[in-house]
Amino acid sequence: MAKTPSELLTKTPSELRISARGLELGMFVSRLDRPWIETPFPLEGLKLKSPGEIEKLQRICSYVYVDTARGSSPDLRYIEHSESDLVADAREQDEVAALRRATWTIKTDFASELKTAGVAKGVLERGIEEVMTDLQDGRHIDLQKLREGVEAMVDSVVRNPSAFTWLKEMKRRDSYMYHHALGCSIWAASFGRHLGLERSELQTLALGGLLCDVGKIRLPPELLTKQEDLTGPEAALVMLHVEHGLEILDDVPGVSPKIIEIVATHHERHDGSGYPRGLAGNDIPIYGRIMSLVDSYEAMTTIRPYAKSRAPHKAVAELYEHRGSLYQAELVEQFIQTSGIYPIGTLVELSSGEVGVITAVHSLKRLRPSVMVLLDQDKMPLPKFRTLDLSLDEFDADGHLLSVKGGLPAGAYNIDPQELFLD
Repeated sequence: MAKTPSELLTKTPSELRISARGLELGMFVSRLDRPWIETPFPLEGLKLKSPGEIEKLQRICSYVYVDTARGSSPDLRYIEHSESDLVADAREQDEVAALRRATWTIKTDFASELKTAGVAKGVLERGIEEVMTDLQDGRHIDLQKLREGVEAMVDSVVRNPSAFTWLKEMKRRDSYMYHHALGCSIWAASFGRHLGLERSELQTLALGGLLCDVGKIRLPPELLTKQEDLTGPEAALVMLHVEHGLEILDDVPGVSPKIIEIVATHHERHDGSGYPRGLAGNDIPIYGRIMSLVDSYEAMTTIRPYAKSRAPHKAVAELYEHRGSLYQAELVEQFIQTSGIYPIGTLVELSSGEVGVITAVHSLKRLRPSVMVLLDQDKMPLPKFRTLDLSLDEFDADGHLLSVKGGLPAGAYNIDPQELFLD
């Protein structure tokens, strides 16, 4: 027997989809029918405190999601969720919540962790280079060459994830395959930390990130460096890198089943449009779903032979646009909590007119990151860069509220963040 609206309201998760016409003061709006970053509202959600906020939402949205645990409940007439939608949403949220087995806190400040992270990054880079050389020379992968660097990187990310992410963004290499592997590994560890995975699980995710595209070593080099769009047959050859990767790992002793899952499924998509098997939804292992998101973000923000890189905030917007289709919605929302709307390495303009680059994202104040200010309000280089923590410094020198006005495209004002470094 179908449940009545009142039964649905009391026996289902606290988040409900309602028509925007049903918005009332005191409700907590947790999600919209479009990306938050396309609106004047914060990503964190909104407690409705004025009629003006309701009017703005009603102009922008057809429907929204309200969290009855954080605000008042809607009139039952405006609930638009079907029971099957509610059950599916609850299953996704519960599955992600079940990953949380550890609670990590910041243990070191950014500046001191940067030094330790630099040493760890060197160890990780040497391991990647040795393994790639072994593969090119026809030798098997020696996982031990990677594990030391992975463990050191994970230890750094656990203490303070901002330092390693900063180093990755500021010191890119020319090789896409190398940098993509490194980026996937770092983002996987950072995302896993946010989700509450234990240290051993973070190491598995990080190692999986390094190896997810290892099969590309068997593809023709000219295919990986082609600057034009791939033809249909060429794209089919590239897709075979998943199979090649599994064949390579099949000869490596000590590879965990979770890493095999990551390599096998990191190109599957939530709606079944991925490859090689066209898996969908929960048929994709959770580590595969995590890596598909990380892999896509890192690919979009890295310069590829056939495509320009997107600014990090543009890549975040694209992930959000495809939440619930290409990527699991709950994982997208959690990833954005990790990266922030303006991820580390993003060039931004402040409300003061100054320009800088994001150096850290605060989990509780994602709209108020730390910024290294590079240009003054007239867009002239500062004689000495200064760091501004917007979570603490709320006003500029004239007493006006200081905030991020918006993201800038890579290379704006001839700034190359990859050439920056901290003393």
